[in-house]
This record gives sequence, structure tokens and C-alpha cells, in this order.
Amino acid sequence: MSIANLTAKYRPQRFDEAAGQEAIKRILSRASVEDRIAPAYLFSGTRGVGKTTLARVFAKAINCVTAPTGEPCNECRNCRQITAGIAPDVVEIDAATHGGVDEARRLKEDIGYAPLESRYKVFIIDEAHMLSKAAFNALLKTLEEPPGRVTFIMATTEPHKFPATIISRCQHYIFKRLTQAELEAHLAKVLGSERLDFDPAAVALLARRGAGSVRDSMSLMGQVLASGADRLGEQDTREILGLAGQDVFFSLIDAIHGRDCLGIDAILRQILDKGLDLGFFLRELTGCWRNMFILAQAGDKALPLIDASEEEAVEWLRWASRFPLAQIHACWQLSLEGQRRVMTSLEPALALELLLLNLAYLPMLVPLERAAGGGCGPNSPNSPNSSGSYGSPGQASGRAQSRPPARPSSARPAPPAPPVSPDSPDSSVRQTAPQNFGTRRQDRDASGAAIDSESASQPGFEPGHGNVSGSEAAYGPEPGRGVSSGAASAPAPRQRPEAAPEAGHAPSSKNWTGFLRHYDAHCKRSGQHLPRIKSLGAHYDAEAGQLTLTCLNEIHCEQLGQTENRALLETLARQYYGPQTAVALGVPESASRAQGAEAANGLKSRDLVKQAQSLLGAQVIDARPGRTNY
Repeated sequence: MSIANLTAKYRPQRFDEAAGQEAIKRILSRASVEDRIAPAYLFSGTRGVGKTTLARVFAKAINCVTAPTGEPCNECRNCRQITAGIAPDVVEIDAATHGGVDEARRLKEDIGYAPLESRYKVFIIDEAHMLSKAAFNALLKTLEEPPGRVTFIMATTEPHKFPATIISRCQHYIFKRLTQAELEAHLAKVLGSERLDFDPAAVALLARRGAGSVRDSMSLMGQVLASGADRLGEQDTREILGLAGQDVFFSLIDAIHGRDCLGIDAILRQILDKGLDLGFFLRELTGCWRNMFILAQAGDKALPLIDASEEEAVEWLRWASRFPLAQIHACWQLSLEGQRRVMTSLEPALALELLLLNLAYLPMLVPLERAAGGGCGPNSPNSPNSSGSYGSPGQASGRAQSRPPARPSSARPAPPAPPVSPDSPDSSVRQTAPQNFGTRRQDRDASGAAIDSESASQPGFEPGHGNVSGSEAAYGPEPGRGVSSGAASAPAPRQRPEAAPEAGHAPSSKNWTGFLRHYDAHCKRSGQHLPRIKSLGAHYDAEAGQLTLTCLNEIHCEQLGQTENRALLETLARQYYGPQTAVALGVPESASRAQGAEAANGLKSRDLVKQAQSLLGAQVIDARPGRTNY
């Protein structure tokens, strides 16, 4: 037996000998029987699935002496010549080396001659995507209207590189990867023909390693048989091909379950020292988590679905019961997404080690209950960022804990504000702007951290928390969320009012928070904005039908009082509070005095004012802030 020629020796010579591709074989055989041959065919699919093989069988079928027939006889002169590759009317072209425009032009010249000995002239172009753009253009018209008794068969692994004008002129058949069962049956048939004893587990392993490709599976089998063994065994197959055994995976799952960092490292050293195929190792590890997930869901009923022996399937069922279902799902996803990450890494060994440690410490990296319930943790299975986040155990401890507890302070905390019932008359909280804009005062919260009095007075401020989300800054803390008490001198944080319904509905409580929600919805729809509206103090008098807004300063008041801003503000207020609502703008008296004094001091320091005082004996009586040109 010549092991090196297993693939060529057992290349199918008839449609019924080819493995898989049942639909395509049936179509081509019927076309040959009915003598309805298309001008051009395009066979696309991954390597080793039978594209070129079926092209040759089809060429023999349409040129057989017994044609029209569904199968070649393989005995006539034409069939034997095509099988040997010496038929004058069947031309095979390797586009990888003959894909230039000159070859395409010579091909067009040859097409003009009638077949010499056969019924059809067949041009089989392998790796056709390697044809140059000029060659495609040269063949374009020929493919559309070839001479009679001429057909093209183009085989490619990359159909996306074909011009759309070429594909539209061909009958395009997509060759699928062979299933595990089809590959096993084909390999077993070859081994039976060679009269070799084999272990079914070894054949299954070769088929799985071949990944749907007949040629790859046959090459791997020839590589194993080259060792000279009388029997194809699973252990020999794993050793020769560098594949991890099931004992390695059981040991790894045991170490992951026990969070045994040293055990995981020892298994990884074993994998690297043996030179195992890391890509296939990750594929099999992903399959292990998949098997455990199915077994955890269906129990004994799923045992026939597991691609393993009965003893191994029972062992996986036992392990499936020892892991939480959420952890199995998360590990399955991490292993699947980690394949590309490990194989494309500059340090694949370190990347694999990090992945295995993440699988072991996953319960510490992310709360699995939240992940199973659709949480958005950084490594949650449902998280959009889970494919790109591999945290370390050190990082996990920081994420697993909440904020550090506040240190006790000697300052007596202010008594908490009494809860406000949503149905009470006081549920409409009056919000006022800070009364002192000229100075900034710092207090300290219960943890001793300095806080700004202006920030503390804003809605939604929480002492002791430096980062406040935008929604909390605008609308206050979430209901039920605890707020730490500040020092006695610090103003108590406001309760968040009841959320107002959307615009167009009659709200049960008219308040500023609801108006801001209505304003935000309008901004998203129209893109219109009002200057610093969320910094306003607001009071709505339901009896008078008036909304009083307290601006930050007179400049702010002038901005809101501009025609367009005023009109938009009144429109939104009437939409939310009612059609008869009036809007009044004002400035706090203390802010006006402080700004007037600041403006007066600024005027007195100007050279022009000093000259006027000196020449005219004048004095500055009053000054108001505003836009000036001097």
C-alpha cells in the first residue's frame, strides 16, 4: 500500500462514489442525462470538499461513449483519457499560475475550434479567483455566449473575489463541508478497502480534525498510517497528530472546578511540552463546555447527542451536575471567542493561560446570577463587551466589591429628610437655585471628603460619591437609593420627585422633574436646546397657573428671554403644565446684588471711567452686568 497516494488512489470516479454533496451530484447527473449543459458553472466551497473531483466526473459523464448518461462508464477511451488527464478536449487550467490576460486570450482562440474526439469541449479552471481583472474581462463575452459544445467549469474557494458580471453568467453551486458522519463513513470505507483494522474513536477523531474536508481527513489518516502500525488506534492518532486526550480535558475541568491555579499551570505545561495543536485543543475544549451545557439541560436524554463514548458521556454528565448552568454557559462562550484571540496573539501560550485562569476564576470575575439573568457585567455571557474582556483575578476583586465603606467622622450627621409620599400635596418639590453665586463653600461629608456647596445643592448630588451619572445629576438619585448624610452645615440632599409621565398624558403630579423629562424628549426629537435649563430653580403655582423660574444671573435671564428661547420655553411649559400656563423669569436678589457690586468694581477699575470721574467729578452710583463693548 502506498500511503502517500491515499487521496489520489481513492479519488471518486463516479458521482455515487463521491462523499457528500448529494444535491449537487443529483443536479449534475440529471443535466448529463438530459444533455442540458450550461455554458458555464461555478463551483465554490472550502478546500477538499470535491469541487475539482465532481468537475472531472461531470466532464467524463457528458463525453462518455454511452452518453447521454447519468454516470460515466470509466471503460471507454474518452473516460480513460480524462481520468489520466490526457484528453485533448478536456483542458484543466491552474489560474494561480496561468491567470494572466495572455492566457485568457489564447483560451479564447482555442474555444473557436470544435471538439476533436469528444462530444463537448470542457475547460476546468481551478483556483479561478486568481484570474486577473483583465483576464475576467477577456472571458466575459465568451462565458455569456460560448460556441456550441463548449462549457466552462470554474472552481474556487473565494467566490467573493469574482466580479458580479461573471457570477451572473454562471450556474453557481456552493459545496458544503461534509458532516461528521459522512467523513467517518468515507474513512471507514477506505480503511476497509485497505483491509486495516481501526478504532472507531480514531476515525471519529480524524473526521473531527478534518473539519469537513475529505482531503484533509485523508491526509491526516495517511500521516498516522505512515507510522507502520497494524491498527489505527486512538492513542496513536492523538500522539502523532498532537491532539490532547480526554484525560487531559477531564483533569482540566477538575482544576477549573477547584480553582486550582497550580493544576491549571501544570496541565498547560503538559500541553505545550507535547507540542499539541492549540487550535484544535480549544475547539475540543469548546465542545466539552457545549456537551456539559446540553447534558445539564436535558440530562440522560442528551447522552446520544454527545460525540463521545458511552463511558465518557456519563463522565461529562457527572461534571455537568457539579457546575452552575450560568458558569457552563459563560465558559462555553469564553472558550469559543478565545479561539481567535489565542491563535492571533503574539504570545499564544500566555493568552491560553489567561483564558484558562479566567474560566477557573469566573465566579469571582462576574456575578453569575446577574449574568444568567441578562446582566451587563463586563464578562457576562449577555454582555456586548464579553468577547473582548478577559479580566484578571486581581481586577475581579476590585469589581466584585462595591465602594469602600465611609470612614467614621466626628461631625454629627444631619438628620435624614422625612420621606415624601408621592400622593401628598408636598410631593411637588420646590427647587431653588443657589442664593450665593459669588462665593464657593466647601463642606465635608461623612467620609471626610471635601464637597462643594454649589454641587451639593444641585439635584441628584450624593455626598461621598465623586462620580454622578448624567441622569442622576439632572433628576436626582434613584428611588430607594441610600444617600449618606453630610455635615450639619451642608444642605440636605433633596428627595427625587415622582417621575412624570410622558408628554401628551395627564400627569398626576406636576413638578419640575417631570418637565425636565418632557424637555429631554423634545430635545431628542427636534434637536432644540435651552441654555442651562437644568440649572434653573423652579416653582409652579397650580392655582395661578404660573411657572416661576429662577435664573443663575441676569445674563442667563437675558438668554432665556430671547424671542426664540422664550417661545420654546412657553410652548414646553404649556404642553406639560397646561395650555394656560404663564412663565416668569427672575434672578435671586442676593445674586443681583453680588453681581452689581462686582460690575461696579469692574467699572471703577477701567481707565475710561477713571478719566470721566476726574474730568467731570462723577461717581459710580449703580452698575448692572450685561454685554458691553468697551
